[in-house]
Amino acid sequence: MARNVVISGGGTGIGLATARTFADHGDQVLLIGRRAEVLEKSGIAGALTYAADLSTPEGARGAAEFVAEEFGAVDVLVNSAGGNGLLEPAADGDDPLTVAAHAWTVNFRINTLTAALLTEALKDRLASPGGRVLFVSSIAAFRGSGSGAYAGSKAALHPYAFDLAAALGSRGITVNVVAPGFVEDTGFFGPNLTEARRTRLIEETATGRPGTPGDIAATLHWLASPAAAHITAQVVQVNGGAERGR
Repeated sequence: MARNVVISGGGTGIGLATARTFADHGDQVLLIGRRAEVLEKSGIAGALTYAADLSTPEGARGAAEFVAEEFGAVDVLVNSAGGNGLLEPAADGDDPLTVAAHAWTVNFRINTLTAALLTEALKDRLASPGGRVLFVSSIAAFRGSGSGAYAGSKAALHPYAFDLAAALGSRGITVNVVAPGFVEDTGFFGPNLTEARRTRLIEETATGRPGTPGDIAATLHWLASPAAAHITAQVVQVNGGAERGR
């Protein structure tokens, strides 16, 4: 039976690969993102799209109203929206505290609020039993990210997911997190990834290769499957062992 799958950040990278994976298995997918023109280029036949800034109550509320009209119930919610705060517009001025406040605010807005607000908006629409809530975190939540702001914004998803798992478990709903490491073919680094850093990131893995969006998508799809029905409140590392260090 086809499921209703809502994917934030579904227009690019991991979100898009995840949408394709679910669609390829016969599910109906809704892609949500900030840029309508990007969503419309997904190339997924039959996919629905909705453009919204999920870091605002208005954006999340609008998305939830669209879901109510088009889907009714939500079988799978994948919170993949987010990104590298360093690629967002810079702070006004160079005062260190202003710059720091801007970095933390931006990262929590795009990585934490987008997930929390959409989940809260759709929580009552999750299929009971059988609903699945999934979050895309990062290896940075365990190892840091150099500045702290991005890592902190991803780490904040973990206790939220654990609390949700406890709250929704009686409804037969599971809540899990995946923590990717270095994943190629995404816009995370923008134009700033040097070959030296790419090599270092690959060398940190035990598998000797970068991750792909498909690696993450496959794990998310499995966590949403009946085979994973008794798995909840977990963080699944999908980073070639890099989280353990080399």
